[in-house]
Amino acid sequence: MLIKDRDLEQIAYLARINIDKDYFPSLKQELESILDLVKKINSADTESVKPMFHPLDLFQPLRKDEVTEKDEREKLQKNAPLSQAGLFLVPKVIEDQG
Repeated sequence: MLIKDRDLEQIAYLARINIDKDYFPSLKQELESILDLVKKINSADTESVKPMFHPLDLFQPLRKDEVTEKDEREKLQKNAPLSQAGLFLVPKVIEDQG
């Protein structure tokens, strides 16, 4: 795949990077080789290949989604200096910059 200077300028603009025009020839060659490799990979026949979700053939056992802890909010909030509506109240630590 041939890449033009204009293409490189557009890519650099979209990536928000500055590229010195002296590097365009070598950069074009590198990008063309990468795109050729991607083209070669895309041409591989994968119709008979079963998709994998993990490279190893492992099974992840799942547990039931159930509550294992008791609700002790009221007991814990008795130790808090300030609480309101089931929430801990803490001092403001970030100043408003506005």
